[in-house]
Amino acid sequence: MGKRWPAIDVSLDVGGDPDLLLAAADDYSPTAVQEISGGLRIFFTTSELRDRAARALHGVAVDVDDEDWAKRAQPMAPVMVGAITVEASHQSSVSSHQSSVSSQKSIVIPPSMGFGTGHHATTRLCLAELQKLDLHGKFVLDVGTGSGLLAIAAAKLGAARALGTDDDPDAIQAARENLDLNHVTNVELVVADLMKDTLPQADVVVANLVGALIVRAAARLTRAVAPGGVLILSGVLATERQDVEQAVANLGPASVVQEDEWLAITIQS
Repeated sequence: MGKRWPAIDVSLDVGGDPDLLLAAADDYSPTAVQEISGGLRIFFTTSELRDRAARALHGVAVDVDDEDWAKRAQPMAPVMVGAITVEASHQSSVSSHQSSVSSQKSIVIPPSMGFGTGHHATTRLCLAELQKLDLHGKFVLDVGTGSGLLAIAAAKLGAARALGTDDDPDAIQAARENLDLNHVTNVELVVADLMKDTLPQADVVVANLVGALIVRAAARLTRAVAPGGVLILSGVLATERQDVEQAVANLGPASVVQEDEWLAITIQS
């Protein structure tokens, strides 16, 4: 049996305008969308996100047992954040590789079980914060790398090298495939548990996790920031801001940017 992909079926009689429906689904990290009779089938990175989306959007949760679903599903629209464009299409890799310098910052992340296609606000916030930094010659650590998107973005933005860690072997495997797809050779990916394994020190540490985990792992994350380095945190809800800022207060003052209810918190050590 092939992989079973988490998705929801939403009737347009219930969901209304498809553009508004997809905008509402955006908070749950959709990876692809497929037109079905009378509605849309929306795919997600995890069953948990799928189930939350099903409740919010009044959709029917389904598991799609089809290895070729991604070939038939229409990828989500490209995401543009500053100089970075994140595309879901496999075909994009060819044009990106052969194009001019300006489009070399195009990143292809096809639908997979690895979190991070650029459609979620927290990913966009991290991409924007990375572009505020001069990454040339720097070592970037991406904790909870998922699809590898942020590590790949760091490499595209000039980092000398990047390391992506995740406790999910399937995510790391998908991320390795994304490295090849994007012709990136200076990113390493390893399976590691944030709460058990030692993190190396890096010039820039980016952790797009969840607020509660960031608070628990605050000491580990701050120790991973090299002197004079930068820590970028996201996956944080506005209601979690105080707890997260207090947890990393020893590193230095924080700057905060927000999109909807999501925050990115950046600290210069």
